[in-house]
Amino acid sequence: MSRELRANVEEYLRIRRALGFPLDDHGRLLSAFIDHLERIGASTPTVDAALQWATAPQGVQPFRWKQRLSVVRGFARYLHGLDPAVPVPPSDLLVYRRRRPTPSVMSDSDITRLLSAASQRPRPLTAATYHTLFGLMVVTGMRVGEAVGLDVDDVDLDSGVIVIRETKHHKARRIPVHPTTVAALCRYSQLRQHLCPRPTVPCFFVSSRAGRITTRRARAMFARLVEHAGLQPRAGARPRVHDLRHSFAVATLLDWYRDGTDVTARMPLLSAYLGHVGPASTYWYLQATPELLGVAAQWLEQHQGQRS
Repeated sequence: MSRELRANVEEYLRIRRALGFPLDDHGRLLSAFIDHLERIGASTPTVDAALQWATAPQGVQPFRWKQRLSVVRGFARYLHGLDPAVPVPPSDLLVYRRRRPTPSVMSDSDITRLLSAASQRPRPLTAATYHTLFGLMVVTGMRVGEAVGLDVDDVDLDSGVIVIRETKHHKARRIPVHPTTVAALCRYSQLRQHLCPRPTVPCFFVSSRAGRITTRRARAMFARLVEHAGLQPRAGARPRVHDLRHSFAVATLLDWYRDGTDVTARMPLLSAYLGHVGPASTYWYLQATPELLGVAAQWLEQHQGQRS
């Protein structure tokens, strides 16, 4: 029965990915869930088995349990279409409203130390790949999934424009990059072609195995570099890879306010550059970052004073 279930998993993932869903971790999680069914001697998924497996990890946020159960629920819904006897875990199980964490803004010194640690990796290709990957995220605010999802054809080094196709909201966007960024990407491209002339896929950032880097692997490497660089925790937690995106957004807004730029007029541009659904998502940084909120308040006071 487990062999049949694993075949069902492969078909389920194939169909969903054909519809445009990336499902990066679904294969690994569903395989682990089938392993769990084998251990408990269950021949088919049940709600109790799904709940037991979803809540197995200890010392994690409850939202992680909800994510795991959601992965199983999607698969169970697919199986239910094949066999109505297969139960689907109710959507109100493990209800949890995730609180968006306060953004941790990395200083220029933090970023320099992080990139330096990346350059010191023992394998030349690995060192160049992660130094350039995280450096690109620093100066563009890309999500990690967007950066590792870039193909060679998505990076136009002649025009200095990057096309991001694998976005969170499945909406492609084009972002211009600074000439210094183009130069860094050119250097990496030349080194990559020398060290890995035949990658297995047409990805821009190549792993040590000549394939595409997964988001999971990129996050793990970031955590390792943070530790190697000796970056200290802030607000009780070490920097996360998503903090590169936070840092870009906050630094951009701080520069605008300090330069006297009309941030309200510019906000839609930053929102589009970051790939947010709308400016409201970008305005979140104002209320979530005390330093930024203080600078914004000063700018508003000066601006209103000039009007009066």
